[in-house]
Amino acid sequence: MLEITGLDAGYGDLQILTDVDMHVDDGEYVTIVGPNGAGKSTAMKSVFGLTTHMDGTITFRDERIAGIDTPEIIRRGIGFVPQTDNIFPTMTVRENLEMGSYIDEESADEALQAVFDRFPILEERQRQRAGTMSGGQRQMLAMGSALMLDPDLLLLDEPSAGLAPDLVDEMFDKIDEINEAGTAILMVEQNAKEALRRCDRGYVLVNGENAYDGPGTELLGDDEVRQRFLGG
Repeated sequence: MLEITGLDAGYGDLQILTDVDMHVDDGEYVTIVGPNGAGKSTAMKSVFGLTTHMDGTITFRDERIAGIDTPEIIRRGIGFVPQTDNIFPTMTVRENLEMGSYIDEESADEALQAVFDRFPILEERQRQRAGTMSGGQRQMLAMGSALMLDPDLLLLDEPSAGLAPDLVDEMFDKIDEINEAGTAILMVEQNAKEALRRCDRGYVLVNGENAYDGPGTELLGDDEVRQRFLGG
């Protein structure tokens, strides 16, 4: 589904990624982990057209998407939930979700009900201002907004960041459900052990370059990966 080959990318003249290779298959759940500043979020944002593309290729369903506008990337079937600023706090929950389908308003009602079915708390709070919700509820709203167009691939940047410990498992469970329903996942996550335990495959980035990759359980069991990046 997604193929990243030899990617060099960054911001302006600042190069962050060097010769990065990644791929995500149909329906797969892939996690990117690594130390702070490794380029994890930059790799994900590059897929969504939010960085400076310097070299290499990014293809989605065998079509090159590097350099095309973000709205067109969305139309092709990719959704993105950034780590911060991922909702409109002064708008209601329902208005936020409706904004998620602004490029395909014809199917908005059906999509809205599908999101409510997946996140019942959003239906219960649909008239509440989004900025007054808890951190976990806001994160669910951000994911719900990205799902309004039923993407084939969902990009998640640090979905558990800032959540209370008792909400982290609930967030991961929701991501599992989204993936099990057929949506491929590419996720950057600070909670590396839990992310690798749940995903199909993982990539470890270090200093903007590929360091390790493989099935999540294999990376968890690798002594060097565990000692260097997972706290032993």
